[in-house]
Amino acid sequence: MLYQIYETQRSLIEPFSDLAKVTAKMFTNPMLPVGMTPLSQRMAAGFDLVHRLGKDYEKPEFGIRTIDIDGVQIAIQERVEMGKPFCDLLRFKRFSDDPETLGRLKGQPVVLIVAPLSGHYATLLRETVRTMLKDHKVYITEWKNARLVPLSEGEFHLDDYVNYLQDFIRYLQGRYDNCHVISVCQPTVPTLAAVSLMASRGEKTPLSMTMMGGPIDARKSPTEVNNLAVHRPFEWFENNVIYRVPNNFPGAGRRVYPGFLQHTGFIAMNPDRHANSHYDYFNHLIKGDSDSAEAHRQFYNEYNAVLDMDADYYLETIQTVFQDFKLVNGTWEVRNAQGEKELVRPQDIRHTGLLTVEGELDDISGSGQTHAAHGLCTGIESEEQRHFEVKGAGHYGIFSGSRWRNQVYPVVKKFILEHQAGMPKAVAAVAEPAAAEISIEAPAPVTAAVEPATSATSLPESTSLEAPASVDAAAVEAVAPEVVAQEPVATEPAAVQAPAATAAEKPAAQPRAGYRRSPAVNKKR
Repeated sequence: MLYQIYETQRSLIEPFSDLAKVTAKMFTNPMLPVGMTPLSQRMAAGFDLVHRLGKDYEKPEFGIRTIDIDGVQIAIQERVEMGKPFCDLLRFKRFSDDPETLGRLKGQPVVLIVAPLSGHYATLLRETVRTMLKDHKVYITEWKNARLVPLSEGEFHLDDYVNYLQDFIRYLQGRYDNCHVISVCQPTVPTLAAVSLMASRGEKTPLSMTMMGGPIDARKSPTEVNNLAVHRPFEWFENNVIYRVPNNFPGAGRRVYPGFLQHTGFIAMNPDRHANSHYDYFNHLIKGDSDSAEAHRQFYNEYNAVLDMDADYYLETIQTVFQDFKLVNGTWEVRNAQGEKELVRPQDIRHTGLLTVEGELDDISGSGQTHAAHGLCTGIESEEQRHFEVKGAGHYGIFSGSRWRNQVYPVVKKFILEHQAGMPKAVAAVAEPAAAEISIEAPAPVTAAVEPATSATSLPESTSLEAPASVDAAAVEAVAPEVVAQEPVATEPAAVQAPAATAAEKPAAQPRAGYRRSPAVNKKR
C-alpha cells in the first residue's frame, strides 16, 4: 500500500508544483505589475523552491553532444548497441571530419563502463563518460527502471545481472577482439563474478579490470550502509522495503524496491545538509547568483531522479554481498543462461590486469573493501595488479570532479594503455606524463593458500556541484588533492582456502614503466 499512497500524494502535489513554477515566472516578468514590486525577487525565489521540492524528477539525459580533443570538436551520438529487458548497452559514438583525428580515434581502446544499479540512473557517471571519451571508445550499461518493465519480461535476479555483463563483454570482444572493463561502486562484485566465470570456462577475458569504490568485501571497515544490512535479518528487508508497482505504470504488479524509499534514505543520512543546500539556493535566487543556482539545479536533477529495482535482484544482493559474503567466502554460485549453477572462482582469472581505486574519505564503501579483490585474484601476476587511494576523496570524488579528472583518470588511462593488445610498452610509458608522477603501489604477492577480501564505493564529487555527502565538504576541500601509496592489506588467517588454478600459468611480465612497486614485488613468488 505504501507505493500506492506515495503515488497518490505525488499526483496531488504535482499540479501545485506546476502552479508554483508559473507563479515564479510571473514574479520575474518585468512586463507584469507583480514583477516590479519590491518583493518580487523574493516571491519568485520562494515559488521556484516550492516547485523544485514538489516536482517529479524523471530520468536525466547524458547530454554529451560534443567533446574537445586537442582543439578539435568531436560530435557524440548516443545509440543503443544491444537491448535487454532490464538493461541497454549504450554506445557513445564519436564523429569527426578531421582525417588525422579520426585515425587516432579508431585505434583507441574499447572500454565498457558498468554503471551502478543502486537507485540512481547511469547518468550519475556523466563526467566519467565525458572524460573517458577523450581517449577511449566508450560503452556503458544503462539499467532500466523496473516499474517500466512489464511483468511479461519476467523477473530480474542477481544471476541475470552477471549474465548480462558476460553478454556485453562477449559482444564487444566479437566486435573489437577485446575490451577493458571499468566498474563503479555496486557493480564491482557482479563484474568480478562475470569475468571469473568466463575465465573458469576458458573464455577470453577483458584485457583489464578497473574497480572503483565497490564492496568486494563488505566486512572491511564497515559503514552505516554495511551495518544496516548486517543488523537487519533478510526477512526484514523482504517485509519492509518491497512493494508492488501501482497500476499506472507499465510494470504494474512487479515486486520492486521503490526508488523513493532509497531516496528517502539518502536524505535521512544528511537532512541538515540538504536543508542548508535548499536555503542557499533560495538566497542565490534572491541575489541573482545564476551560476550557483544552476549548479544546485543540475545536482538535484540528478540526485532526485531515482529508479525502482526488481525485488529479487535487490534482496539477493543484500544476502549475497552484505550478509553471507559469498564472494570472499568462495561459496557464490551463479545460475547461467542454461539454468546451470557455476561456482565463482576469481583465482581462475589469469590474463586480465587488475586496478583498484579507493577514496580516503569514502563513507559508502569503507577502506579496504575494494582492495580485497587483489586477495581473491591470486591467479593474476603481481606485476599486473595495482591499487591506489585518493587522498581527500569521498565516494563521488573517485569518479567525478577535479580529483577524478586530475588524479584518478590519468592513472586509469595509463593502466588501460599498458594492457592494450599490441600497444608498445614505450608508448604506454609516455602516454600520460601526469600519471607517472603519481606513486602507485603494486600489491604484495598473495599466496594461493590464503584468500583475503576488501572493497569500496564512492559517490560523485563534482567541483561545480555541492554533493550532499556525509563527509563535510569544507573539510574535504581543505585537504590538498593528492594520491598516496597504500600498502597491501594483510591477509587474514581466517580467510578461505583458495582452490588451485586450473589454467596454465601466465609468464611473468616485466615491470611497467612509471609505477613504483613495493620491495615485496621483486621477490620470487
